[in-house]
Parts: sequence; structure tokens; C-alpha cells
Amino acid sequence: MTDFNRSILPDAVRSNGATPNPWWANAVVYQIYPRSFQDTNGDGIGDLKGITSRLDYLADLGVDVLWLSPVYRSPQDDNGYDISDYQDIDPLFGTLDDMDELLAEAHRRGLKIVMDLVVNHTSDEHAWFQASRDKDDPHADWYWWRPARPGREPGTPGAEPNRWGSYFGGSAWQYDPKRGEYYLHQFSRKQPDLNWENPEVRKAVYRMMNWWMDRGIDGFRMDVITLISKHLDGHGRLPGEVGSELSEGEIGEEGYTDAGPFCSDGPRLDEFLAEMRREVFEGREGYMNVGEAPGITPERNEFITDPAHKELDMLFLFDHVGVDQEGSKWNTVPFEVRNLRARLADQQEAVRNAGWASLFFCNHDQPRVVSRWGDDSDRESRELSAKAFGMLLHMHRGTPYIYEGEELGMTNAHFTKLDQYRDLEAINAYRQRVEEARCQSPESMMAALALIGRDNSRTPMQWDASRYAGFTAADAATEPWIGVNPNHVEINAAEEFDDPDSVYGFYKKLIAMRHGNATVATGEWNLVAADSEQVYSFTRTGGDDTILVMVNLTGRTARVPAEVARLLGNGVSESQVLLSTYDAVHGVKSIARGELARWEGVVIQL
Repeated sequence: MTDFNRSILPDAVRSNGATPNPWWANAVVYQIYPRSFQDTNGDGIGDLKGITSRLDYLADLGVDVLWLSPVYRSPQDDNGYDISDYQDIDPLFGTLDDMDELLAEAHRRGLKIVMDLVVNHTSDEHAWFQASRDKDDPHADWYWWRPARPGREPGTPGAEPNRWGSYFGGSAWQYDPKRGEYYLHQFSRKQPDLNWENPEVRKAVYRMMNWWMDRGIDGFRMDVITLISKHLDGHGRLPGEVGSELSEGEIGEEGYTDAGPFCSDGPRLDEFLAEMRREVFEGREGYMNVGEAPGITPERNEFITDPAHKELDMLFLFDHVGVDQEGSKWNTVPFEVRNLRARLADQQEAVRNAGWASLFFCNHDQPRVVSRWGDDSDRESRELSAKAFGMLLHMHRGTPYIYEGEELGMTNAHFTKLDQYRDLEAINAYRQRVEEARCQSPESMMAALALIGRDNSRTPMQWDASRYAGFTAADAATEPWIGVNPNHVEINAAEEFDDPDSVYGFYKKLIAMRHGNATVATGEWNLVAADSEQVYSFTRTGGDDTILVMVNLTGRTARVPAEVARLLGNGVSESQVLLSTYDAVHGVKSIARGELARWEGVVIQL
């Protein structure tokens, strides 16, 4: 099911508060990591032609929107999230003609294309940055340049403008000998932050965005967009700079202060997003814009996504994917159902009256949920837990996002050696925490990488059981850019495509429910049994229609919570079971016994 036969939500149904309802209110988005999706030229890296060749698979799955991670020209320091030319395609992925062909073929199948956009920062090889290295150039103030601290030798430790640390390890400041100053980079040193305080920067960004929209794309997913407004004192100084009125906070275990509170959700964020809406999107139809939102609370999500404020359609919040981390990302703690439920409930409640939620567990920055919180130790456990988390996510109110391979139950990479990783964040974090700061043991760090490292989601898409999983030709001269998961022999699209009981078959049912059932798409969400240690349950209500969702998110039998039992009254019939991670008969018998089997989830028509 695609754009051609997805039902239109009537005005009597309320979604995000807009009238008429936006087309994406009952749509499903599929994220593609182009580098790992399909290689057609044998160089070991996925490409645009590869995506085009798999459009029929995506149309069969039933998704509506394809979100592409960056394919712009880039030195690939951070796998394309360091852009050197926004208006060209990197030769690794193809050409602008290949992009135009992908757009045409996707649109012919009723699929929309949303491009990843990175405008908090560029590559240090971008022409804007190279020009800004000259203090007399018109681009001189397009980035965050600052002199060394007074009395310190520029380029030496301690001479940085403040003590902020980078998300990718080390200082957030890099000295440039040509300019004789430091530039800010919240991520890699090759990803300098743009200075959005400069109106010329914003104008250039909007021109580029309009160029892509005019070319036919259907919107943007905006990387770390909530970092574009920095907190400054009354004289334009950053926290911690000499003379600044703002403190930069305490030094952490890695030897730096946290830039996050001062760069997230800054004082001009709403102004910038509203300006972007006016300059790029107003007057256009059929588009979607979603922002990645580090540092944003559910309450702020409601404001930014409220259509009355004319900013963004959706945001990706991160509080729910941090429930197994404490302090540092790399200090992991056991997963508890109650913690996930609390975070998701906060997100749902915040957009009860206006705004909209993005629903995701997996993406290119997150590990595979079936390995992270589920159980991938054997086939049955993997399939059941993959279905359980899929059901839980897709039955919430909002727009669901599927990350490539999630619909197959793909697992973490289970790498055991540091040299198997390709991710800059992982490699830098190991060096910073284990070798330099010595705040984490090698064994603990490797365990954390194996559980939540970003490369877990970046191994090649598993199309079939052949040597390279069908990602590239089995006899290709060049191996894939990152190792193929050995379990592709058992877990692959060819194995699951025609099996209605497979994880793939289950995801097709979830997507069909989103398209065809207005209560699933937009109905009111209400939590049930908030204290259960194993079962996550809630209702969805639209008018006189009520659906109960109940999922056991553990690998052991769970009692049906008393609050749920009262809703079920004298039990349920098979006809009331709309979906089950087992089957309708199993669900009816489980409810009659007052228990749910391991990883059992049921959607019940009340």
C-alpha cells in the first residue's frame, strides 16, 4: 500500500491540530542508509541506483516515505554528515542524474523522498569554510571563530576559547594556523559549526533548500537542527569565554565541560525555524519536514510541532532511547520496561492537544532494538521480540519510522574487536575514555560498543543468503565497506518476503493498520497499568471505537495487569484480536489464563 491507496483521514478525525489533516498523519517512513543498502557497481558501498533497484520491495512493504541519509558530496569523515557541497551528489553514491531517476521512479510508485539535511555544520572542505579562514573574506563570520585564551600559545592545550568537549571526543575547538584562531565543532573536527546568528548564512541555507525542493524532493529530515542557536551573553560571548557572563559548567570525567545545555534549544531556535518555514516551505504542498532534536523536552516538542506556530512537522526526541544509559552514553544499565514506558508516555501526553510525535527505536545512530532490548539469542526469541517491539512502537500515536532491516528483525553486528568498527564516534570514544581519560576499562567499553555502538545498525542490508548478503555481488572484487553480519544466512529478505508469519510479514500488517484504521493513526492515547514491571499497555480511542494494546516486553511469562483484566471483562474472542505476535488463538487462550507468554503482544478490539 502506497500513496495511491492509503486512506485519507477525514476532517472529523483530529491529528496534529491542522485542518485538513496532513497527508503524513497516517503514513509510515522508511530510513535508508545509502552506504549500506544496495551496491550496484561492486565497490563495496551502496549507491542511488541500488536504492532505485529496490523500490518494488519498499512499495510491497507498504511504506510511504523514504528518508535518505546524506548522499551529498562529502569527504566522508562522518559518513556523509560532513557535507562539502550541498548541491551535488557524492561520486560514491552516483550523480545528480541518478538522483533524478530515483525521484521519478519513487514518485511513479507513490513513494515520497525526504533527504537528510545537515546545516548545523558543514565539512571543513566546504567552500564556505575555506573562504572563512580569511578574516577579510565576506564569509569570515559564517562559522564560530574565536582567538586563543589571553596569555596562552595558540594551538597548545589550554589555549582553547572554553573547555567544551566534542560529542566525538576531545575538545570542541580546533586551531586553524591560517586564520590564527579556533573554530567550534560540536562533532568531528572536520565538521565546523555554522554561525546561524549571521543572516547571510541563513539565506544561503534557504536558497539551497529551495533548490532541492524545486528539483522535486518531498522534504527534509534535519540533522541536529535544535543545535543551531547557541546561548550567548549580552555581549555575544559564548559560555566560558574570557569575560563571558555565562558559566560553562563543571568539568566531566573525560576532562571537558558539556556544550549540550548551551547549544541545544537556544534562544533564537523558534525564530530560525519559523523563518525557514516562511522562506522554504510556505506555498508548497505535499512536503514533510522533521528535525532531529537533541536537548528538546516533550513539552517543547508540542510547541515546535504545533501547526499554529509554523515551525516543523515533527521532531525526533531522544529521552526514550537513553533509558539504558546513565551519565555517559557509554555507561550502560539494564533495560527496564517501566523506564521506557515513562518516557514514551511523556511524549504521548505532551502532544495530546496539539503537535505530533515521531515514533522510532532504530536509526543510523541507534543499535538494533531486537539486540538492545529484545532477545536475539535464538530464532524464536528474535522473531517474537522483534514483533513485540514493532507492535509497541507502531500502535502509539504519531508517525512511525522503520530503519532499514528493522522489518526483517536484523540484529546488532556483535563485533568483538575495535578494528571491526568504522564509526568515528566509536573509535574516538574508545581512545578518549580508555586510553586518555582512563575513565572506563577496555572490557566495559567494548561491551558498550557491542550493545549501543552506531555501527550495529550500519552493517549491509541482508537481502539474501549469498556471500555478501545480496548487498553486493557474491563475486565482487571489493568487500563491503563494513563487515556483513554472519547471521544473514538465516535473516534476510528473500527468506521472509513470502512468509506471512515472518517479521517482514508482521511489519506489513502494522503498516496496513496504520493506513486503514483511523483509530490507530490518530486516536487518543491513554496509558493503562502504569506500574507493571513487564507489560506495557494502553488504549487508542477514536469516537466510539476503542483498541487495547498489551505487550509483554520480557522473555518470561507475565500476569495480565488487573487494570487490563477489568477492561477485558469476560475475556475476548478470536474476532476481537486484530493482531498478535503469536496468533489470535494463542492470544485468546493467554488472556483466558490471565497471562501473556514471553514477548506476547496483542491488539484487541474492545
